[in-house]
Amino acid sequence: MSDIPASVAGRPELQALWHRHSFVELDARARAFSLLDEDTGQEYCDPFDRIESPWLEPQGLVPESDDGLVVVKGLLAGEPCVVIGIEGAFQGGSIGEVSGAKAACALQLAARDARTGQPISAVLLLETGGVRLQEGTLGLNAVAEILSALLELRGMGPVIGVVAGPLGSYGGMSIVAGLCTRVVLTHEGRLGFNGAQVIESEAGIAEFDSSDHALIWSVNGPAQRYATGLADAVVLDDVPAVRQAVITAVAAGVPEHHRSEELDVLAARLSPNDGGQARFSLPGLGIPVAPSPGQDSLAASHPGSAQQRRAES
Repeated sequence: MSDIPASVAGRPELQALWHRHSFVELDARARAFSLLDEDTGQEYCDPFDRIESPWLEPQGLVPESDDGLVVVKGLLAGEPCVVIGIEGAFQGGSIGEVSGAKAACALQLAARDARTGQPISAVLLLETGGVRLQEGTLGLNAVAEILSALLELRGMGPVIGVVAGPLGSYGGMSIVAGLCTRVVLTHEGRLGFNGAQVIESEAGIAEFDSSDHALIWSVNGPAQRYATGLADAVVLDDVPAVRQAVITAVAAGVPEHHRSEELDVLAARLSPNDGGQARFSLPGLGIPVAPSPGQDSLAASHPGSAQQRRAES
């Protein structure tokens, strides 16, 4: 790592990429432990408990003994925190009956602690396509239970969503991200309700070309989500950077109003504009990004709270 190419040596932003410890390349379990203070994490309902979905094997699918979801409780900057990590490599990070119950119960127990005078935060590592189709309404119900538990907790302690990898957070779990106190994205993350292939299959390629990666990132990517106030931080894919962003988000506490409660701001985003095109930069790297047409009302990405950016948009 000491032999840095000359093309990198003179550019601090590229040196950060060169020396990074990728968060995206870790699995869900390693991500969860990497966020917590060293030697404080304890996993609950781990693979040795063999709590797996009973619905996959009858359909010819191999289940996982943790159902693709990890729950780890420990300390974050010295304060209690529970980290819920979705394993995107298993069934596309989809949420089924068992994984949903694990996540919902973890949030409910955190809310119980908060009610009894034991403050706690929660971090959701969202790498998911949404509901697990093989489990149908059981998966839908599981997401509903997660939403209910999140709403219960977020009034007493911050719930931070992290979308790190290109799998992103879609479907019902994008609603979970929308209800989080704050959202942290890496430059690789994506956040949206319907995925590009779903939109194309339903409305045609003229509506959304799923092969156009630049289009996808301009609509669902981190620069767009940050500029419109739907994300609160965009950081390098680096373990220390993601951890620090989460610590900062938790330290900011519980806001007076969550973004999902600001209906006037959300309604204003649906107003038509003059179809111009804004340009802004990915925070921290200075990489210019041209968003999709019709986003002229977006201000250049700048320091400040998501609430300020939402008001300015």
